[in-house]
Amino acid sequence: MSEDVRPVLLNFLTQRYGDLKRRLSRRLGSDDLAGDALQDTWLRLQRLEQQGPILDPRSFLLRMAVNIAVDQQRSQSRVLPRGEIEALLDLPDLTPGPEQRLEDRQEMAALMNVLQRLPARRREILILVRWEGLPQKEVAARLGVSLRTVEHELKIAHDYCAARIARHKK
Repeated sequence: MSEDVRPVLLNFLTQRYGDLKRRLSRRLGSDDLAGDALQDTWLRLQRLEQQGPILDPRSFLLRMAVNIAVDQQRSQSRVLPRGEIEALLDLPDLTPGPEQRLEDRQEMAALMNVLQRLPARRREILILVRWEGLPQKEVAARLGVSLRTVEHELKIAHDYCAARIARHKK
């Protein structure tokens, strides 16, 4: 800043600090954030250079402080608080081990075997409803059957799969 503008702004900030902080607190919703922003404004006024006169020191200082506060909020929103970082580090590893993966593959193979034994329409209804998540009404329309037929075929498919998988586990 030119030598005659800097003292004017610093003097204005010092003399009207209370008023500036109140206005800034209302705008930002936080007294602490307003105080921090005004302190950083003071520090930036010491370093920055301004060409030309400042017509409205209050508006200039408030705009500068708001910009500083917004920058502070953005930088803080990108950083996790220490407690959250520690909580993330303390999470147990839920990745299945080799035994669990082998068991899961065997169960999937057994289920695929059971599904292959279902009649085609029943298997398609089961897959569309349970794996693809389509509503039963939509499946009925897609296959050109009644909703009651979809419900009936789905129940039979569930019962059949449950019985065969239970036998496989024994």
